[in-house]
Amino acid sequence: MAVPKRKTSKSRRNKRRSHHSIIGVNVIEDKKSGEYRLSHHVDLKTGLYNGKKILDK
Repeated sequence: MAVPKRKTSKSRRNKRRSHHSIIGVNVIEDKKSGEYRLSHHVDLKTGLYNGKKILDK
């Protein structure tokens, strides 16, 4: 069984964990309706995506 020869330093441990942080959700305000939505998603209120009508209500 492999056993570490030396204790991993705090600096080395934290460098390894640098990508473990939680990234916030990318919420934007719609230009036309003013509603908040996820970027690259259809606006459910208006049915628009990238300025084009996608959903019919």
